[in-house]
Amino acid sequence: MPELAFTRRAVLRGLGAAGSFAALTGCGVPAAYVPDGRRGGPDRSDRDRSVTFSNWPLYIDTDDQDEQRRPTLDAFSEKTGIEVRYTEEINDNDEFFGKVSPALMNHQETGQDLVVVSDWMAARFVRLGWTQKMDRAKQSNVAVHLDPQLRAPAFDEGRLHTVPWQSGITGIAYNRKALGREIQSVSDLWHPDLAGKVTLFSGLNESFALLMQGNGVDVTRWTESDFHRMCDQVESMVKKKHIRRFTGNDYTSDLSKGDVLACQAYSGDAIQLQADNPDIEFVVPQEGAELWAESLLIPNLARHKANAEALIDYYYAPEVAAKLAAAVNYVCPVPAAREVLAGSDDKETAQLAENPLIFPDEEMRKRLVVARDISTAERRSLAPRWNALVGL
Repeated sequence: MPELAFTRRAVLRGLGAAGSFAALTGCGVPAAYVPDGRRGGPDRSDRDRSVTFSNWPLYIDTDDQDEQRRPTLDAFSEKTGIEVRYTEEINDNDEFFGKVSPALMNHQETGQDLVVVSDWMAARFVRLGWTQKMDRAKQSNVAVHLDPQLRAPAFDEGRLHTVPWQSGITGIAYNRKALGREIQSVSDLWHPDLAGKVTLFSGLNESFALLMQGNGVDVTRWTESDFHRMCDQVESMVKKKHIRRFTGNDYTSDLSKGDVLACQAYSGDAIQLQADNPDIEFVVPQEGAELWAESLLIPNLARHKANAEALIDYYYAPEVAAKLAAAVNYVCPVPAAREVLAGSDDKETAQLAENPLIFPDEEMRKRLVVARDISTAERRSLAPRWNALVGL
């Protein structure tokens, strides 16, 4: 199974984003925001049958014999006659933001027709007016098959500017055999038998929701007081040396080697960790867990908007979504793909349909929540405290 998540959910430098965003808005310069009427440009889709698609590494299906071939993209081109210029150029949300922001704030093309960024970064694009509304009349598959739980994030009501590429869960992974007990709650991380054997994510965007949920907070409407209560708790555990360290995606190595027994973790990683070590378990805590997405968006002045919309809708056909889900093993944003996988003649592929980390069951879904995003003003005041806690 490919090492999918180790190059995504970022290098977890979400906190540094506060500085780059403040550079655009802190001086009160309104030019960064682009009003709706200035976001579109001449669409060349009809006369130029191509689309430029920028994604993260290892985030699409590849041919078993030739890793440079991507079967679902090849099938799209054959079906529509649209050539896809696919690049794996997004390695970090903030890094990509820094790359395209000069063009977007100055009302210039970026060169991309379609990009994938984490939803907290997509929220920034939406707030700045840097992404175009999609024509849902041309996206019947999206209209019908998009997971209802992902349809209306607070930052993009109705999902008019963004569409999930893949989704995932931030929960807890732990070594059941080595620990000798179950973990069912975030509070279980603070038990004395885990002193020095726990890691948390260093990124504020990646970490805060699950920790607040552990305190019983409704993260769809959390407040600054909720945030500081959570930080007080984490600070106490830091002082006691209960938390071994704050990590990026290297938490998987710590858990695999036994340096830690429990940690914040992503569902996509858990599938691979379990394949390597069946003693590793992933849990959605009783208090709940964060359901997140990494989403497709069409930047302002994209030259091939209609072609990009067609490509998005293609991936929302259940049979195509099933192929992508089987390759990347994240939470599939197309629940109807489950039936497609279940009907596969290949036993291992059919078993994916029963994996709740790809297709969460109803019991798990009741505990999954899309967290409210951190606003720009909140980030300026909250990020410094979190930075100090984690040593960034």
